[in-house]
Amino acid sequence: MNGFVPHIVQYQGSKRILAPQILRYMPKQFERLVEPFAGMAAITIAVARQERAKEYVVNDVNGPLVDVLQSAVETPEKLLSSYSAVWNEQFAYEQGSIEHYYKVRTEFNQGDQSPAKMLYLLARCVKGSVRYGSNGQFNQSPDKRRNGTAPKTLKPNLEAISYYLKGRAAFMKNDYREVLEITRPGDIVYMDPPYQGVSHVRDCRYLSGIDFQEFVEAIDGLNRKGVDFLISYDGKCGNKQYGKDLPKELGLQKVLLNAGTSSQSVLLGKKEITYEALYFSQGLKQYVPKPDAELQYSLFEQIAV
Repeated sequence: MNGFVPHIVQYQGSKRILAPQILRYMPKQFERLVEPFAGMAAITIAVARQERAKEYVVNDVNGPLVDVLQSAVETPEKLLSSYSAVWNEQFAYEQGSIEHYYKVRTEFNQGDQSPAKMLYLLARCVKGSVRYGSNGQFNQSPDKRRNGTAPKTLKPNLEAISYYLKGRAAFMKNDYREVLEITRPGDIVYMDPPYQGVSHVRDCRYLSGIDFQEFVEAIDGLNRKGVDFLISYDGKCGNKQYGKDLPKELGLQKVLLNAGTSSQSVLLGKKEITYEALYFSQGLKQYVPKPDAELQYSLFEQIAV
């Protein structure tokens, strides 16, 4: 499995592409990785693949996402079989896979939120992007250009993820603050929360937003406990910065990671580079890599007081 970095499904906002950059700011070996905003757990999978941590805590307030991850790790054969059944159904519909997608989405919103159906909706929806309406129901439209990840493509990914994490991962569906309460020195916490544009209000991209000040207080709590952490939080594209910096009083380091050319800017003929901000605690300062032209680490900024 050398060279093969598995993922379950395309997922908007995933840090899978940035994982090699993010992991350079972590120790080579540590006790436990905690992801309070796991999404599809790209960082957990990347860390587990390199066998850096002994244990993993995977949490997300979106319960069906967690169920998919837990099934992938603990019962991959069952998940693949169930997903294959749902995926193959789409080819039996006279009006095609679009009709089938809406049928599955309706069943999901009516309470049948099995891991297989959640996974199918993720595999078939536009840009792998989770969207929820004001009533809390999944309302993303299907991608009409494709049928979603084929089971034969999914199979080696599930096998690899299970191999890396089975017996070493605990799964939770709690508010991030509850998860941070169980952290201890020796853990590394990686946080990829909803970005600041959705911090104060409910947003269709997330089941819930987070309050900026409450998040700052939670970070301060980790500092007081001596728990090291990294946070992906906003960034910039061209001359436009998204969101304000986390407070200097937290004593964090900040680096901007090159996330590649913005697809939106290409459409406008600008070809601007998107940078995503990564903050990390003082205890991780010793792991700051030297500048690497190939990975294009840039715009390093010291924001500690």
